[in-house]
Amino acid sequence: MSEQNVTFHYVCTLEQAKELVTHFQRFWLTDCGCRLERGTCQRSRTDICLWFHEMTVPWQSPIKEITKAQVDEIFKETQEKHLVTRPFRDETDMKATGGICFCCDDCCGYFLNRAERCDKGSLIEQTDLDICTHCGICVEVCYFDARKMDGNELTINRDECYGCGLCREVCLEDCIQLINRN
Repeated sequence: MSEQNVTFHYVCTLEQAKELVTHFQRFWLTDCGCRLERGTCQRSRTDICLWFHEMTVPWQSPIKEITKAQVDEIFKETQEKHLVTRPFRDETDMKATGGICFCCDDCCGYFLNRAERCDKGSLIEQTDLDICTHCGICVEVCYFDARKMDGNELTINRDECYGCGLCREVCLEDCIQLINRN
């Protein structure tokens, strides 16, 4: 993929986000721009935009350095609140990751306006519908609308799957796997 074709944000699983963090020693936190614009988020706190490098340009809210333990607390909240990990690229080097946004369908600009581009993750869902009980719990956390209920049957549009892994995290039957997209 050429640098001209990549978007600022891309999607990854929580496990992939945790792996990204292991490559950095220092972390900074700011308020989420989407949450600031909307004034509130019903799902999570406002200060949840994680940076891997100290910012040298003014931001719309203060930036503070945080510890690895505080990063781990953000990951814990991400899992509890079913937030999508959306890393963002370093504007000076689009091949590098600059940090991670933790997004939801309550306030995130992307979920509220799909005109904003976001690259799909490296993984895609694979559901064993023979094991699935069609309970619909996974539909509630699929902010990309890849999973829907048609009456009492789960339907999946894999073209809409971004590979965030939230469906797998909540599945009671353990019938969802994430596999390499390619």
